[in-house]
Formats: sequence, structure tokens, C-alpha cells
Amino acid sequence: MKKVAFYTLGCKLNFSETSSISRMFEEKGYAKVEFTDTPDIFIINTCSVTENADKKCRKIVREARKISPKAYITIIGCYAQLKPKEIAEIPGVDAVLGAAEKFRLIELLDGFVHTDETKVLASEIEAATTFNNAYSINDRTRTFLKVQDGCDYSCTFCTIPLARGNSRSDTIENIMQSAKEIGESGVKEIVLTGVNTGDFGIRNGKREDRFFDLVKALDTIASIDRFRISSIEPNLLHDDIIDFVANSSKFVPHFHIPLQSGSNRILKLMKRRYLRELYTARVEKIKATMPHCCIGVDVIVGFPGETDEDFMETYNYLNELDISYLHVFTYSERSNTPAAEMEEVVPMKVRHERSKMLRSLSEKKKRKFYEENLDRTAEVLFEEDISDGNMHGFTENYVRVEAKYDPVLINETRLVRLKSISPTGHVVIEEAEEVLAH
Repeated sequence: MKKVAFYTLGCKLNFSETSSISRMFEEKGYAKVEFTDTPDIFIINTCSVTENADKKCRKIVREARKISPKAYITIIGCYAQLKPKEIAEIPGVDAVLGAAEKFRLIELLDGFVHTDETKVLASEIEAATTFNNAYSINDRTRTFLKVQDGCDYSCTFCTIPLARGNSRSDTIENIMQSAKEIGESGVKEIVLTGVNTGDFGIRNGKREDRFFDLVKALDTIASIDRFRISSIEPNLLHDDIIDFVANSSKFVPHFHIPLQSGSNRILKLMKRRYLRELYTARVEKIKATMPHCCIGVDVIVGFPGETDEDFMETYNYLNELDISYLHVFTYSERSNTPAAEMEEVVPMKVRHERSKMLRSLSEKKKRKFYEENLDRTAEVLFEEDISDGNMHGFTENYVRVEAKYDPVLINETRLVRLKSISPTGHVVIEEAEEVLAH
């Protein structure tokens, strides 16, 4: 029995796909092992959103060769689709598979036998037209379920359409079947994920459904306690979705909404499909219907042409906006994107300074959001995340709590009172044992 190990770089979508590919190996009789357990085969699923992700891939390959020098090393994922020949030149790599080939790697690599030359199996991205169902099963309490892949947008900084192809989706029926299977396995929470999740519904180049149709259908599944939407573009987060979530017992009050810039001038250079005014309207609508809703924001700093005035416009806008946390990305040039050819490049030192400012703002926003939730009663789903004798979990609205470890509570939902913020920044449940007993 050959041993296979997996390593995933990047987004939740990558994790869901790695998990599904690992199950394919197990069904074929391979033994899934840890990365350090001298495997016969390494599968490295890559990201290429930033230059740093490319460097990480090379480092992981080097580590794999140290751990198991004779192992067969296969690279898949976005980096593999974008730069297959570059990866093929990395010492120790045996095969590189593109977006259209990665779910067929067991068939295509025929026993994982070393050859004199690296196998490069990466079709042009136009060949990636099939939707491959995927979901993660690494965490008993939360599963990432892929509902959509690819993107039809043309943001000037992004390589995702080049790496994953056009927007395409699974059927509602298939997704509901997967959700039921996940629920039957004991998982309590599903996170819906995709490249452009809100664009769900396109099959064979035609729109068959809307994301709202999927939301309404999943809300009827009894075996899942919670559904969480991983990320959704502001122009696709319509009022009907917000109103439905506000009244749903399944969909939790938590939205992650990419902004990228608080400057309309920069948004236009990025070719985003909205302006700041629309984003403001979405946040105001959410807070009007769900005052304690958690709102996360993606923002990019250092985009070409971003002046100090543009950045401060973004900073001040976010400072005043009723949001809960930020995911801050330092812009990095990506090959074959329009932004990489733009003038007025922002110096890297300035990019890092701006990132630091926004990350500090994020910490302030998060603490303020946690403080607003103190003395509330909330439902917490506890996880197998233990440190210093404490266990952790998340409320419906994504407040991370800590309590004294109790194995009975793992993967269980309990009604608790949120009392204070610990030195680690998590919310403490006062008199945890007594509160949790109810």
C-alpha cells in the first residue's frame, strides 16, 4: 500500500479540493499519511494569488525531498496552471497538472513511477469547463463545501480567471446531496465556498439558477445546524439574501464582503463592479436587519497609482464603517495581468507601511465588535482547538470564545453568556461550567 501525503497552500476552496482528491486516493487503496511520515507520493496543491505563494511552493518541494528523497512529487493548483514549465524546472518535481487535469491525476500519472523528464499535463485554461464537486472533512465541526468555481470578472490585479477558467457551478440537487452526506457524518457547520460564490448558477455557459435559490434550498436541510457564506461580492449580495439570512435559523449572521479599496478612483482602475457607495449601502442594510452581524472585509494596499490621499481615503472610510475585521493584502505584481503593466508603482516599503496601518485598524475593529457583544447570550459551536487547558469555539456571528476544556463539548452547540475579553483577545464565558450546563 503506497503512502500519500498532501499539502495545501491558499484558500478554503483549495482545502476543499485537496480533501476530495485525498478521498479519491483512499478509495483506490492508498494510505493517507502526514507530510512527515515518509510518504511515497506528495501532492502539493498551490496558490498563486501572491508572489509569496510561489516561493512557498518551492520551499515545500525542498522539504518534501528532505523527508522522503525517493517520493514522487506532484504539483497541482493555480500556480501549476499559470506556470507549469517554471514548476517543472524545480528539482525533484515529477509531475505538474493543470486545472483541467488535477482531478484525474491518479488516472493520468499511472502508478506514480519516476521518469527521466517531469510530466507536464496542463491544458489551456479554456479546457477547464467541468465542475468537480469537493468538500473538506478535516474538521469535525466545520466543512468547506465548494459550490462554484472560476470567474467571469476581469479585475486588473487578479490571475484567478487565468488559473481556474470561466464561472461554473454544481447543481442545487448535487450540493444538497453533499450537504446531507456531510450532516450525516456529524458535521454541524458548512461554509459555502467558491472563487466567486455569489455568481453561483452558471452551467455550460448559461445561468440556470441564482445563489439565492441555493441559499433557500440549503436552509431546509435538517442535519446541518449552521450554514456560513465564506465570501460574496458586494454587487452580488442582494437585499433578498440579506433579508433571508436575517430570518433564517440555519444561515448565520456573518458576511465576508471584498472591498479592495475605499477610493472610487482605485476601484475603477481595478475594474471592480461597484463603487464605494454601493458597498456602504450593503453594510447599512445588513446592520439595519442584523445589528450584531459580523462583517469581514478584504482590502488591497499599494495598488499601482494609489497615492497617499487614496490610501487615507480608504483608511478613513473603513475607520468610520460599521465592520468587524479586515483581511489586508499587500499588492504584488502578477504576470499577465493589466495591473502589472501600470505605471506609478507604489514602493514596497510604502505598501508594507500601509498594510501595517490597516492591520492595526483591523485589531481595533475586532475588539470593538467583541465588546459590543459582551453580556449577550449566544450559541457557540465548540471545536477541537485546545491550548493552555482551554477550548475554543465560534458564535453564530463569528465571535471566538474560550472556555475550560471539556471533551463532552467538542462539536456541540451550547447557549452561553459572553462576559469579558481575555488577554489573548478571545471572549471569555464567565462561570463557564455553570453556564454551559443549561
